[in-house]
Amino acid sequence: MKYALVTGGSRGIGRAVCVKLAQMGYHIIINYASNAAEAGKTLELVRQAGQDGEMLKFDVSDRRQTLFAIETWEKAHPEEYIEVLVNNAGIRRDDVLAFMPEEDWNRVLDITLGGFYNVTQSLLQPMLVHKFGRIINMASVSGMKGMPGQTNYSTAKGGIIAATKALAQEVARKNITVNAVAPGFIKTDMVEGLDEDTLKKTIPANRFGTPEEVAELVGFLASPAAGYITGSVISINGGLYT
Repeated sequence: MKYALVTGGSRGIGRAVCVKLAQMGYHIIINYASNAAEAGKTLELVRQAGQDGEMLKFDVSDRRQTLFAIETWEKAHPEEYIEVLVNNAGIRRDDVLAFMPEEDWNRVLDITLGGFYNVTQSLLQPMLVHKFGRIINMASVSGMKGMPGQTNYSTAKGGIIAATKALAQEVARKNITVNAVAPGFIKTDMVEGLDEDTLKKTIPANRFGTPEEVAELVGFLASPAAGYITGSVISINGGLYT
């Protein structure tokens, strides 16, 4: 049995990634923080894709919760390990920095960067022991070019890009790859409230992307075919930023 953990797997890009990895033969561990109903819908889609999965509730920004959940899973699967990790959990709390509440700054960084540390460090040792792993981090065009009104989000995603490049060099000898995917505007809950008609005029492809398109890229990076790709940041933004 091959196992993959997708954080923030209950909706949007996370859900599409769960389905794609299920189609590739992985048993899917769907992480969610609070919305069990949506996580359950993802699990049903995973089963429709021909594989099974399970739901694992924890807040990635809470180290104690994260360690407890992962250690509990490992005790229940003493002969197995999670070979694919997709660090997808993240939130937006947009505002200009001059008026940004401290809570909004901290929450965005805690989930994206704290979550990366909490989950990745917990799963890295078994990957090193087994000499195989795939770590795929969800970055953003915002972390590459910066976006006004998103100083917190750009900081968090820029940090994920830097962490990807550094960790890739630490673990490459153990056949573990670490890459980042940097989506632009993708049709998910994360872009609710944005003016799609206006924004798509700024995109050379003249449209928003789909979660399934992002999932296809994640699936490739998780596959054996991508074994020589590591430390890379791959944009998927319709030409918005190159």
